[in-house]
Amino acid sequence: MWWRRIKALIIILLAIAIALFVYKSEYKLNPKFGQASTYLQNHQFRLGLDLSGGSHLIYKADVSALSGGEIGDSMDALRDVIERRVNLFGVSEPVVQVQGGGLISGGEQKLIVDLPGETDLEKATAMIGQTPLLEFKVEAPANAAKKVKVGEDGQVTLDLSEQFVATELTGRYLKKAVLEFNPNTREPMVSLQFDEKGTELFAQITKDNIGKMVAIYLDGSPISSPVVRDAILDGQAVISGAFNPVEAKILVGRLNSGALPVPISLLSKQTIGATLGGSAVDAGVKAGIVGFLLIALFLIFWYRLPGLIAVISLCIFVVTVLAVFKLIPVTLTAAGIAGFIISMGLAVDANVLIFERIKEELRSGKSISESVKLGFDRAWFSIRDSNTSSIITAIILYWFGTALIKGFALTLGIGVVISLFSAIVITKIFLSTMTFVGEGKVARFLFSSGISSGKSKIIQ
Repeated sequence: MWWRRIKALIIILLAIAIALFVYKSEYKLNPKFGQASTYLQNHQFRLGLDLSGGSHLIYKADVSALSGGEIGDSMDALRDVIERRVNLFGVSEPVVQVQGGGLISGGEQKLIVDLPGETDLEKATAMIGQTPLLEFKVEAPANAAKKVKVGEDGQVTLDLSEQFVATELTGRYLKKAVLEFNPNTREPMVSLQFDEKGTELFAQITKDNIGKMVAIYLDGSPISSPVVRDAILDGQAVISGAFNPVEAKILVGRLNSGALPVPISLLSKQTIGATLGGSAVDAGVKAGIVGFLLIALFLIFWYRLPGLIAVISLCIFVVTVLAVFKLIPVTLTAAGIAGFIISMGLAVDANVLIFERIKEELRSGKSISESVKLGFDRAWFSIRDSNTSSIITAIILYWFGTALIKGFALTLGIGVVISLFSAIVITKIFLSTMTFVGEGKVARFLFSSGISSGKSKIIQ
């Protein structure tokens, strides 16, 4: 018995520590706390674009080198790459939209990026701009027209930028990039592996240009111009000699996060305000508090002592979920707050199933301790099935949904998983420590529910 009470005490102490973390990390601590202060300040609630505002960026995509049938697919790929890139900075629920081809955009292809909670425009543009544009170019034909350029001193020279012409092979077809080192010189190299389409294009390029140079361009600048000795059929290329190990590592990370399929240029940037504002946050918080209080009153009134235990378990559930939201971190939108409130209702549902089973066992004449044990065991299968279906639903919504739906699904899924733990583990530990009340009429009344008096109905 004593070890159950120790576990219950440990859970209470952990819950208090988590609650302090959730509360303190919202406020600036005294500088004398040093690293602890910095750590807590870096774990604050992150609000979505609809609640806190953010950055609004508009980019122009250069699709002049694409045919009409390729523009749509390339813009969709560009949107996916940018969204994946900014997601590397956290679960920020970026809103990335493609606009173009109509009268409003003047025929231009534009990319609109909204970054919630990010009011530093320079940092916001850096998130997008650090994604490299990878291109492969081949030597221009010998009979191609040569362009010249006039220097500041009046001298006329060949424009070497026209020495190479673009091919269809770009970072759009890149499968992965790996940092390697030359076994002889120990110089860093970036090994590229293309997907199936990219492998076909690279094989054709190398086959048609044996003895010629194939230039690799990164963000419009040539970084490597190797001479093709043989056709390369396995879809692998190597970039070397243009950077040190640190630069090579950064390049690998950026390439793997998604090379841009088409070049983009920033047209405008601005900080925008919250679409819903602070009133929506206040309304969501008030709804959560009122809902929690009503649930707590119902549980205590109807289920008595187990209801009180459920309220304590529910408090631990709430602070645990909020702490997880801070640590991941999860961007809270109005839809995300709704998902959290729904998960709180599902947490109560599991407790109700358990308490009803305990009541049935008590009515059959079993002891309180035996009824508690059987109540949890027999309610587990129903709780497992209902929560599994909720988790599957959340996964499907997150996988196929847009940014707004993903926020709802994420908070709902996290809440359901934690509620399952709080109902089966925490509530069970606390109820197991309540057997000291004995087996008398008062004890059975406290463990009964509704208008029941706690009298047993012995089934012969």
